[in-house]
Amino acid sequence: MPESTFDIAIVGSGPAGYTAAIRAGQYGLKTALIEKDRALGGTCLHVGCIPTKALLFNAEIWDHLKAAKEFGIEGVEGRKLNWAAIQERKAKIVAKHAKGLEFLMRKNKVETVKGFGKLGGRAQAGGFTIEVANPGQSSQIQAKHVILATGSEARMLPGLEADSRVLTNIEILDLQAIPKSLVIVGAGAVGVEFASIFSSFNTEVTILEMLPRLVPLEDEDISQELARAYRKRGIHFHTGARVEKVETSKAGISVTFSVDGKQQRIEAEKILIAVGRKPRTENLGLERTRIKLDRGFIATDGWMETAEPGIFAIGDIVLGTPQLAHVGAMEGIVAVTKIAGKPAKPINPEHIPNATYCQPEIASVGLTEATAKQAGYLVKVGKFPFSANSRASIVGAHEGFIKIVSDGEYGEILGVHIIGPQATELIAEAVTAMELEATVEDLMWTIHAHPTLAEAMLDASGSVYGMAINA
Repeated sequence: MPESTFDIAIVGSGPAGYTAAIRAGQYGLKTALIEKDRALGGTCLHVGCIPTKALLFNAEIWDHLKAAKEFGIEGVEGRKLNWAAIQERKAKIVAKHAKGLEFLMRKNKVETVKGFGKLGGRAQAGGFTIEVANPGQSSQIQAKHVILATGSEARMLPGLEADSRVLTNIEILDLQAIPKSLVIVGAGAVGVEFASIFSSFNTEVTILEMLPRLVPLEDEDISQELARAYRKRGIHFHTGARVEKVETSKAGISVTFSVDGKQQRIEAEKILIAVGRKPRTENLGLERTRIKLDRGFIATDGWMETAEPGIFAIGDIVLGTPQLAHVGAMEGIVAVTKIAGKPAKPINPEHIPNATYCQPEIASVGLTEATAKQAGYLVKVGKFPFSANSRASIVGAHEGFIKIVSDGEYGEILGVHIIGPQATELIAEAVTAMELEATVEDLMWTIHAHPTLAEAMLDASGSVYGMAINA
């Protein structure tokens, strides 16, 4: 093959793509990272995870200021929210990490190629040709292996298009002012996170969810606790709600929806559509390969290789894996490690953590109580409330609990579900325990520092056998 041929060409520079590129560079593979946008980082860095969590942190601080008197802090009654400064801080965080990715590519000798990457078929000397299109020009590169990491985009309700009133994750992050009222369609992670943000900033928020409960992929107890917390916060929601019509109105938008066959109507300044994401697999030249799409997704084996030998897919475009940044990143590591011929292991789907950064936070891994029972396990459950945890009292965060789902016969940890303070950090212990095949008893004998929120995991494990110390 020509000397200019890359060992790996990666199409897309989101968390899946840039992680794969860095690992490939660390293995000494000649690597090209192809990106159509002006900056590296993909949806997650620019219009997803990072800016959203920056706003959530601002909202958390604002909520603390509202409760300042409880902590003995006075004189903040005249506090003022500077939305422009909040947006500027968010932009600085994004810019910092985008620059950091450029540095990491140079450090790991990854060649960044600007343009839209498309498969051009098999190269004459073996491997693959990738056509790279830029406005007014195009080029080709050749690679022995190709990794597709083109990500996803927000799904839109039929008949709607994004504009200044109808928002997706992109438009809502670029608002010039905080809306007085907001309707959110969808109560998954994106929907409940933006509900949390704007409710903190005194927006009147209403969530419409088609399924029977908020965060419908989580354990049912988690959904019930979030519903209770959101009612307390004044966040309105309707579950089992079917959106029938969205129209413009004097207030901004008018939404007609039905619950149990009864039609209702609500007006608001803006509407956020948060009904999931669709894979970006169009115009990639897949017709020149053996790859067949399933609802737009690409099927892979455990090593992330597609039906076309030598072409791998990672991230949000992969069939059957959660559309999460950390999943895509690990899929990139799995694919590159396999290509490099190094020791590797495929992802265990039951060890993938979910993290939702609303207030209270939600995090989970493994089977819910319902899915564990459906799988035929003799289920034994332990549950410990943060209201009984000393650190939670210290930080003024009393809501929520840790729930452990276990196999009653052998003590195997089947799932852990958390709602409450720092849930997205606490879940790491549960993921590690499950990855190492720890039992509930192993957790019970693990010394946790005091006073910490992590102690709640110790008490939750004890509660499986009715032996929690602090409850």
